[in-house]
Amino acid sequence: MSVFQETKILLLDTVGLSRDALHIYVGLIVFFGTALTFRLPLSDIRPWCAVLLAAILGEVWDIYDTEVIGATQVYAGNWHDIWNTLFWPTVIMLLARFTRTEMR
Repeated sequence: MSVFQETKILLLDTVGLSRDALHIYVGLIVFFGTALTFRLPLSDIRPWCAVLLAAILGEVWDIYDTEVIGATQVYAGNWHDIWNTLFWPTVIMLLARFTRTEMR
């Protein structure tokens, strides 16, 4: 098992989250973290792109690890993880773009 997989399992065991919840939290952390770090508005596409990149890289790593151990690939699960990671950042970005909601 790779260090990446071991870290995910340790994190899940430590905080008591499900895998789906972990993807949601990671997506939000990357989204808000990118916006704060680079002082970007939530309506900007770049924080969302950072989440997309993180989600894709994580799933590529999962696919690689699955291949290494010779297990069966379940690509629907990978798409589910990407969807979970991107859902709330997408909603927040769209709300910031198309409503008068402001954060001060």
